Formats: sequence, C-alpha cells, structure tokens
Amino acid sequence: MPLFKHDDNYRKKGYRVIAGIDEAGRGSLAGPVVAGAVILKEGVIIEGLDDSKKLTHQKRAELFWQVMLEAEDVSFGIVDVEDIERLNILQATKMAMIRAINGLKKRPDLILIDALKLSIPLKHISIIKGDQKSASIAAASIIAKVLRDWIMEYYDFLYPEYGFKYHRGYGTARHKECLRVYGPCPIHRKTFKPVNQLDFDFYQQVKFAIERQ
Repeated sequence: MPLFKHDDNYRKKGYRVIAGIDEAGRGSLAGPVVAGAVILKEGVIIEGLDDSKKLTHQKRAELFWQVMLEAEDVSFGIVDVEDIERLNILQATKMAMIRAINGLKKRPDLILIDALKLSIPLKHISIIKGDQKSASIAAASIIAKVLRDWIMEYYDFLYPEYGFKYHRGYGTARHKECLRVYGPCPIHRKTFKPVNQLDFDFYQQVKFAIERQ
C-alpha cells in the first residue's frame, strides 16, 4: 500500500521509530482541537487505513480500535476552548500536537506531521496532505477524529439544542441557524468570525437562558 511504502522509505534511511501526527477540529466553531500521535509497528499493514475524512463514521470507528490494538504506541493531546481563545487556533493546534508527542511512551527517531511545523527538539518533517500520503499520519488522523467526535457527542448531551452530534461543531447551515436563535454556548469559539459576526436575537438568548435554568 502506498501509505505504508511512504513510511518504509524513511525506515530505509535509518529512522526506525516513526510517529505520525495529525489533528481534528481546527476549523470547527465549537469544541476542542484534538491531536493524535501514532507509532505503527514496522511490517504491520492495517487494511483500509486512509485519511479519516475519506472514511465513513463506522469505518473510522473500526480502524480506531484496530490502530489502538496493533500500533506500537498511541497518544493524543487535547486543547480546550479557553486555550484556543487565549492562544489562537494555530498555536492551540500546535500545543495539542506537542501534548500528543509528549504522551508517547517511545521516543520517535522521526515525526511526520500533517502540514504544520513545530518548535520541538526532535527530528520532524511537515508533509502537505500528509494524511493522504503517510500511514502513520493517516492513523493519527483517525485517532484524533474519533476521539473528538466522542467529545462532541458528550457536548451534544449537555447542549442538545445545537445538534453537535450531527455537525461536530463545524459551520453547517443548521449549526449557524442554531447559533442565530440561541446564541453561543460555553464551548463555542467566540473569537471566530462566523460566531462573533452572527446577528443574535438578544431577547431570544435571554428567553433561552431562563428556560435552561
């Protein structure tokens, strides 16, 4: 498989422990950003592994558990809304990635990162569309995506009026309509333009807040 051959090419150059890093939730209007870090075992092929965005919800869940069982090491990092607002989404994404790397039990010889560059003392390479080229990054994208989906399903339980389990916090028409009616909830990224530029109905927000008490 091309994804696995890509990583094997780095192993042939002497890098034995390769970690892939990717994130989920960077473009969302609500919720945390989550990063995954995965070190795959050399010679192990996980059938169907691909960029998480190309997979169905069910297939991602299946591959999540397969990666968890068959990978040499798996870690993740989460940065919540408060830090996203404080830092900005780019720096928050990098923080989540660094937390994921620090959570690995094994020290990587090489880190393959989807698109971003990090200020870390470890050898790392930024790969544009890395989740479509590297097996390690694709596995990390699945870990990050599935974990974040679970978090957003929990938030859907807390704030059911927004439909987080359907759109995961992204800027769909349904989500924006809910924002217009109810205004932002505590997990919305209020510094993001699609949130802070919406025309909220103030009286509707007050009515909604009273009803939730």
